[in-house]
Amino acid sequence: MLAIPRGGIEVAVPIAQALHADLDVVLARKLRSPTQRELALGAVSETGEVHLNNNGRHITEAGRAWIEKEKAHQRKEIDRLRQMVRSVRPLAGLADRTVIVVDDGVATGATLLAALRTARSSHPRELVAAVPVGPKDRLTEIRSLADRVVCLQEPDVFWAVGQFYRRFEQVSDERVLQLLRENARAGQPDSRPVARARAAGSSPAD
Repeated sequence: MLAIPRGGIEVAVPIAQALHADLDVVLARKLRSPTQRELALGAVSETGEVHLNNNGRHITEAGRAWIEKEKAHQRKEIDRLRQMVRSVRPLAGLADRTVIVVDDGVATGATLLAALRTARSSHPRELVAAVPVGPKDRLTEIRSLADRVVCLQEPDVFWAVGQFYRRFEQVSDERVLQLLRENARAGQPDSRPVARARAAGSSPAD
């Protein structure tokens, strides 16, 4: 089980508990728009590969300069997260295993696509993407990279992932480490974490 931190780890924990699966992370970071920081132009993976979505593919020369700057910034954050995570959780071997990549939802899909490409490069037997919610058009591209996609809700009207949650708080680094430590000690997390929220009913949603 590979969670995309930080939010994806809260969703991944109960799945790992139910499946008695190992829990690790795969690191990918959103490349933010210079004018709308919540809007993703694309994402960069821990291997340095960049995936641009439609917003990022049609930008100006100045926009491309911004993406290079943003990429450098997010690579530093990935390096920081990698050092933090690997201090408590050695890198899991993925070859010839069923690998489930989990996030808290799909908006543009760029981060999940980058994470799936990273996981695919380790030659898993089967690659599964699992998310609570995502728009139909973005899930189509995700299905082109994953052998299987599990998504609980595919709404026709979609604005933001957070609109499908009762609570959508930031997950701290400390929380990520706590859950990884629990999994390392017990073979699966022994706590009963309260996910940031449960996917709520069909309200419009990023």
